[in-house]
Amino acid sequence: MNARNKFEEIRTLLSSQEGISPGKMMSSEAIRCNDKVFAFFHNEMMTFKLGSGFDPSDMGIDEWFPLSPFKTKPPLKGWYMIPEEYMDKWPQLAEMAFLKIR
Repeated sequence: MNARNKFEEIRTLLSSQEGISPGKMMSSEAIRCNDKVFAFFHNEMMTFKLGSGFDPSDMGIDEWFPLSPFKTKPPLKGWYMIPEEYMDKWPQLAEMAFLKIR
């Protein structure tokens, strides 16, 4: 399964829960709860809002990137970009992000 299909699968599964719907984040496909985005797909990665206390290495994720969409500002706190090599972890991360935002 490719990364986009995995994202779509996760979004479809989560959308069955009340308050969750598709959306957009910086022109990318996203998942939102009550109009707040908690996960989105961009550049073959999923990005999750997990909070600044989250440590990706606790889940065996050795490679990740902070979300840094602005050239002159620091990265956004609590947002983690997780590459497709960890897409097996994406469903759990999406659920964690949903629980954090709802």
